[in-house]
Amino acid sequence: MYPLLAVSLLSITLCAERFLYWLRHREMRMTRSIHRLSGLAKRGEWAALREAARTGVVAGKFARLMLADEERAGAGDGPSSRNPDIDLADVAQAIETIRGEVERFGATLSAIITAAPMLGILGTVTGIIRSFRLLGTQGPISDPSSVASGIAEALVTTALGLIIALVTLFPYSVFRAKADRCLGRLDAFGQSLAARSGASPAGDAGPTA
Repeated sequence: MYPLLAVSLLSITLCAERFLYWLRHREMRMTRSIHRLSGLAKRGEWAALREAARTGVVAGKFARLMLADEERAGAGDGPSSRNPDIDLADVAQAIETIRGEVERFGATLSAIITAAPMLGILGTVTGIIRSFRLLGTQGPISDPSSVASGIAEALVTTALGLIIALVTLFPYSVFRAKADRCLGRLDAFGQSLAARSGASPAGDAGPTA
């Protein structure tokens, strides 16, 4: 029972943390941030995009990750006025960097869903073993209810393990779906930035012969 209680407390803590995280990074808020940043990139206002990305949510952090190399490369000559050159490798690298934050504790919650019923069954098996060992030492039992109560008590761990797994499964599925949608939107957003970067800024005709 003690391992199951520890697992249940861990599950509640991680689910609460993920709930607060997605409450701060609501999909509607992220969608507005992506539309705003995409609009700035579409108009070629990269300086404004860099400034807006400093205060954005996940989309802002994602944009900062893609622009980080550009910022470091142009640190001495005014990076905010430069038109960045973002390729798909930058997008993939930013996705993998942000994935750890978006999918945090997902593997742990998945392990809890799998391990909780197994811990419950283990507790039941050991309880039944003790019950039958008691039968072997006491000899014939005139009252079967004493044995039945011991076996019923042993089955409590299986029930508790299944309850923990079910209670964890539903929020885990929601968090997983949110993470997949978030990464998909960020990937599309990154590809749109990559497609719009690298061109000459508006009004810059480039070098003349």
